[in-house]
Amino acid sequence: MKDDNILAVVLAGGKSKRFGKDKNQAKFGDTTLLEHVLRKLSKRFKKLLIIANQDLNLKKSQSISIIPDCIKGNLGPLAGILSAMKWIREKKLNYEWIASFPSDTPFFDISIIKEYENKMRSNNKLLYFAKSNQRRHNIFGLWSLKLHDQLENDLLNNNYRKVEDWSNKIGVETIDIKIDKFDPFFNINTKEDLDEAKKILEKYKND
Repeated sequence: MKDDNILAVVLAGGKSKRFGKDKNQAKFGDTTLLEHVLRKLSKRFKKLLIIANQDLNLKKSQSISIIPDCIKGNLGPLAGILSAMKWIREKKLNYEWIASFPSDTPFFDISIIKEYENKMRSNNKLLYFAKSNQRRHNIFGLWSLKLHDQLENDLLNNNYRKVEDWSNKIGVETIDIKIDKFDPFFNINTKEDLDEAKKILEKYKND
């Protein structure tokens, strides 16, 4: 598998209820939380797709596309993944895989893509998730576009909403990620989480 077969997809359509406002716009370092994630991904991927149902206030860029969920009703991350798959098909692009990333988890290591590739050499699964400390991170995933039809059917006709439930049905392979100095999957749900993340960012900014 080559990187040009993978489209990086950022899921940024959450309601941010616990945060109180759109956390994508929260100041983080010298930029926003969302832009921090995009910067990191841009070092590895030529093209990024963001799934969001709200105005993200981003500068226009030829390397970044933004689309809403293809199904109305805020059905969650699965709808975002399906939206990305449909976008690829409609644009007749050559991507065979989607690498999904949440917009509220700034410390992930982009080398996770290599971990996916290494795991794929030993099996033929269509879905891979990151895992650390016995916990599966369902938004950090690698999804084959071959899953499109089944995902669409399960969303529309079988009432699947949770990534956990659907992935267990499909069958998923996990990739164990070692935690070193801090949790790379620390995600920001509240303003207190943001304060903690800023402390981590400041402490390890030169690493």
